[in-house]
Amino acid sequence: MDLNQIKQRYGIIGNDPELNRAIETAWQVAPTNLSVLVTGESGVGKEVIPQIIHQYSARKHNVYLALNCGGIPEGTIDSELFGHEKGSFTGAIETRKGYFEEADGGTLFLDEVAELPLSTQVRLLRVLQTGEFIKVGSAKVQKTNVRVVAATNVNLQRAISEGKFREDLYYRLCTVPITVPPLRERKGDIHLLFRKFALDFADQNMVPAVRLTPEAQQLLVSYRWPGNIRQLQSVVGHISVLETERLISAETLARYLPSEGSSALPVRTGEAGADYLTDRDIIFKVLYQLRQDVDAIKARLDNMQDGITAPPALPQPGSLLISPEDVHTDSVAQETAYTQAPVSIQDVSAELIRKALERNGGRRKKAAEELGISERTLYRKIKELNIA
Repeated sequence: MDLNQIKQRYGIIGNDPELNRAIETAWQVAPTNLSVLVTGESGVGKEVIPQIIHQYSARKHNVYLALNCGGIPEGTIDSELFGHEKGSFTGAIETRKGYFEEADGGTLFLDEVAELPLSTQVRLLRVLQTGEFIKVGSAKVQKTNVRVVAATNVNLQRAISEGKFREDLYYRLCTVPITVPPLRERKGDIHLLFRKFALDFADQNMVPAVRLTPEAQQLLVSYRWPGNIRQLQSVVGHISVLETERLISAETLARYLPSEGSSALPVRTGEAGADYLTDRDIIFKVLYQLRQDVDAIKARLDNMQDGITAPPALPQPGSLLISPEDVHTDSVAQETAYTQAPVSIQDVSAELIRKALERNGGRRKKAAEELGISERTLYRKIKELNIA
């Protein structure tokens, strides 16, 4: 096995021994048909392990499907996994295949498997044991040959003791356990990842990459990173957009590293977590587009002062960008915009979603596309934030 080749193929950065052990285990178990359970905190990159397993197995030329079990309503999860017959429930206007039927002969990755309801866990256990399943609304038993790789950031032993997860399903899934270490335990990899994300952002947006002073590097490595790699990538993006100075000091970096347990935070910072990440990404998208618009208008104004009389290009109707009359080129006004009193991430996210819905006449699909999130995520955020 060429470990570096696998890392290069899947964009894995780092040389941590525990990370290497997880990759090696995935490679070793790939030729078998054993079920694998991948554990690790949210944001550590668990999704790459099933991809390695599939690619180095005899199933690599067949289907690979991934399903986030936590992102599907409880009432429809059985239909998603096992399919349904026409007329089996309201809205079932045609017979539909489920993931187990679609992935026959291939690999199925079940992310956030601990979120499955107990009734679905029983059906999943039957598929793993016998390869048999029944569509919703059908009495016909069907066979499937699917390799299942599951992942969770939940302590399943505790979930079992609390009656939220079946013990027999746990042992059936956990034939081979693989643990992906959290970022705080990969201290030697943290700065490597920072540099990688900074260079990626610079290449994509044609700007100089941000760098860290030695003191900032020490702060970066000593931080606990509760959101792991996903949080680090977001911090790099925020810094790259909001900071004009490309050499980042420890004092500047500290503004983007929130203390754990914070509840009210400025837009520049936030606490890691699945819901926070969704809100943060929405806000980050708007900030980035706003910054681009300000830069474009300032450039046009500079050209006009040099004798070019072409009018500045205005944002397209319905875009997330601000209009020229809202732009304050005065540096003090710009600084004030970034240093307002702390606001709730959820409040800002709710306001952005409301305005996106207004611009799109209440059409949620269009609003979701504009915000850069899935329609399912938008539905969930509307409900969570009580948006009328």
